[in-house]
Amino acid sequence: MATAVFPAAGSSTRMGGGLNKNLLEIMGEPILIRTLKTFSRVERINFLIVVVAAHEVEMVEELLRGTEGLKPWRVTIGGSERQFSIANGLKLLPNDAEIILVHDAARPLVTVKTIDEVIDAAEKFGGAIAAVPAKDTIKIVDAQGFVKYTPPRRELVTVQTPQGFKREILLQAYEKAAAENFLGTDDASLVERLGEKIKIVMSGYDNIKITTPEDISVAETFLRSKNK
Repeated sequence: MATAVFPAAGSSTRMGGGLNKNLLEIMGEPILIRTLKTFSRVERINFLIVVVAAHEVEMVEELLRGTEGLKPWRVTIGGSERQFSIANGLKLLPNDAEIILVHDAARPLVTVKTIDEVIDAAEKFGGAIAAVPAKDTIKIVDAQGFVKYTPPRRELVTVQTPQGFKREILLQAYEKAAAENFLGTDDASLVERLGEKIKIVMSGYDNIKITTPEDISVAETFLRSKNK
């Protein structure tokens, strides 16, 4: 079985308004709820762990209690960094969780298909991440701001979530990071330090992360096009 951890404790400074962006609505439904409902439709997922700021725990718990159709869940307190928030969430893993998924709560358009494929790949290879081919040309620059070289675009992907790993691999990666005071950019960066291979699962460009007010409009446009 699989457990999903949702970091949702960010300050949402780029969104403005002072409210956790995951509680803002897309087409009449909070972003967080839309995300959790999608994961609850995945048969192999049996538990949801939501990580929020300390002052939001009671509010989020009340919101989830009032939502039908969710898999069993727990809400816990986040940390000063995303990595620390996820580490707190990992403390609540049920004993039967063999695959751990980490997904940005602010990616409400993820599909059941993508989630299932990440679980499949994590079971087979130990680690897997959702991604899409890079659209832009990427330049590697030096400390003075000059271009060093241009990597082939065919070798580049833009990483998304969910990211999924076998339980023992992800826990070991977090233990190593904590022991060495390493702060990574995502969960895969921690697992890479163990020498583990990570399989890319192609997702979709609509699996966007809601970061600014404009992203809400984009997400609603994607949803309307799907409902036609």
